[in-house]
Amino acid sequence: MLAIGLMSGTSLDGIDAALIETDGEGMVRPIAFRGEAYSDAARAQLAAATTLALTFDRPRASPDLVAAGELIDRTHAFAVHKLLREAGVEAAAVEVIGYHGQTVAHRPDRGWTWQVGDGAVLARATGITVVSDFRSADVAAGGQGAPLLPVYHAALVAALERPVAVLNLGGVGNITYVGADGALVAFDTGPANGLIDSWVEAETGARFDADGALAAAGRGDEAVLTGMLDHPFFDLAPPKSLDRNDFTIQPARGLAAADGAATLTAFTAASVTEAIDRLPARPKRLIVAGGGRHNPVLLRMIGDRCGLRPEPSDALGWNGDAMEAEGFAYMAVRTLRGLPISFPGTTGAAAPLAGGVISRP
Repeated sequence: MLAIGLMSGTSLDGIDAALIETDGEGMVRPIAFRGEAYSDAARAQLAAATTLALTFDRPRASPDLVAAGELIDRTHAFAVHKLLREAGVEAAAVEVIGYHGQTVAHRPDRGWTWQVGDGAVLARATGITVVSDFRSADVAAGGQGAPLLPVYHAALVAALERPVAVLNLGGVGNITYVGADGALVAFDTGPANGLIDSWVEAETGARFDADGALAAAGRGDEAVLTGMLDHPFFDLAPPKSLDRNDFTIQPARGLAAADGAATLTAFTAASVTEAIDRLPARPKRLIVAGGGRHNPVLLRMIGDRCGLRPEPSDALGWNGDAMEAEGFAYMAVRTLRGLPISFPGTTGAAAPLAGGVISRP
């Protein structure tokens, strides 16, 4: 069936919208993709909502969070209509939309995860059935609620020699390991682009370190790096997951702009290496998706530390910018078919679980 996936990540840079054809199992055919950047005002509003949500002990109504949810619904509806128009596809031909919404706080240790965005609102706005709230059922069952992309990664690498690992470098990093027998292991690795982006924006006003140029001009501070790697997250056995705000740029304060960027980039690379060392076996290939694959300095640091050559997913013919959105389209189809989207080896839930709430127009 035709399915649309929508993803707005913790980097708050915009919406990824993908149209695919899939059966929710082994058949996947990407059809169209577009990225829709947030305005500076929208980005600031979402960042403020995220900061506010982190002060709550549980999800609850708040005018600012309600307004953020309305912004997410509105911008995602526009993204769907633009994607359909560019693809030349009628809404009536699309069976389902996978709507991730925007994570404002992720606290599986407290038994909750919070994504704003209302699937029923989007269903009415587009005339298409929507699957949303993908994470809550897993968290309610004792899982981490993340990462969720491993089931899609497994479909993409089905024809490759295994074991293989897929590393997603978004605001937070996560890794999927597909064993020789098809077994799935996945977990968050640590901050990926999130801290680097926050540092560069604070120091230079830019949104990210284009081509890793700022980090390349600096020198990493080993004392700061060692201290950051002492965070208790790295002592936890997987599966495990993070909120983007579990780490901050505070340890790098006082460093020159370039040295701070180099240190935080090295921190991401070191956290990836630590994650690879925890996998059941050494993967034969390390395939990299997400925005971080565009940072050659980060990829070089990862390769130098872990001894594997990071391969940008585009080299395999995949659209590395579209993969998360495609994954939520794929999982929406699985939800309609009653197939699981999370597994003991990926989120820590006791059994494979279907997830998502279905809203019909």
